[in-house]
Amino acid sequence: MNSATMTVTILGSGTSTGVPVVACPCAVCTSHDPRNSRTRCSALISHGGRNILIDTTTDLRQQSLREKIKRIDAVLYTHTHADHVHGIDDLRPFNFVAGRAIPIYGSAETIASIRRNFSYIFSEEAEEGYRPRLDPRQISGPFELFGLSVEPLPLHHGSGSSLGFRIGPFAYLTDCSAIPEASQRRLQDLEVLVIDGLRFRPHSTHFNIPQAIEMSARLRAGRTLLTHLSHEVEHADCNKTLPGGVELAFDGQQVELCLNRGDQARI
Repeated sequence: MNSATMTVTILGSGTSTGVPVVACPCAVCTSHDPRNSRTRCSALISHGGRNILIDTTTDLRQQSLREKIKRIDAVLYTHTHADHVHGIDDLRPFNFVAGRAIPIYGSAETIASIRRNFSYIFSEEAEEGYRPRLDPRQISGPFELFGLSVEPLPLHHGSGSSLGFRIGPFAYLTDCSAIPEASQRRLQDLEVLVIDGLRFRPHSTHFNIPQAIEMSARLRAGRTLLTHLSHEVEHADCNKTLPGGVELAFDGQQVELCLNRGDQARI
């Protein structure tokens, strides 16, 4: 892959239940449109022959097979809700390929939670052959990863918090209900924004679609993809109602971005 380009793959565009929702007979859950079939929310950043995964969802194995992912070189964690973390064991095959530990990045709170909730991974007494090999790294500000400048940005997720990530002209903001002013200042003039847009009705811990559209306009994003979608959102019908430059994300969607010195310098 050209080092001047970056490819973003939407691995999963769905909310915590996934879509179809188990035992649900609604029109979206029984739809034949593949864009209405949504695994749990995550993304893959590919650059210079390296793959950076955002979150290890409970559908990571399925997503990896579907997209024919051959390597994972690092993981960025947004937060530790189950749908974003509990596929962590599916990193093991990528250890076999790489032959080394995979660095995982998150806030101090996130790394502490992963160490606590998956203590068998980090225990010196655990059998090495039956756990992922991970290298936890706390982040609190911008850092470089495989030639990319990555900026973690605090988000509000109801009464809790999560991290968004800006990488050059791209930002990924899932699981958020508000964005602090300081983070908004760092998110101006994006070429592509992927942002939480759960449904049309209000929700206490997620942007709904009107709120996500409003935030996109405030950030002056060139193109906006709405993700973390529930089964209340039918792809084709909803897309027709969205303003120009805003669309629904779907599983397997890819976006290629050009990187230049200006993009990197902004971070």
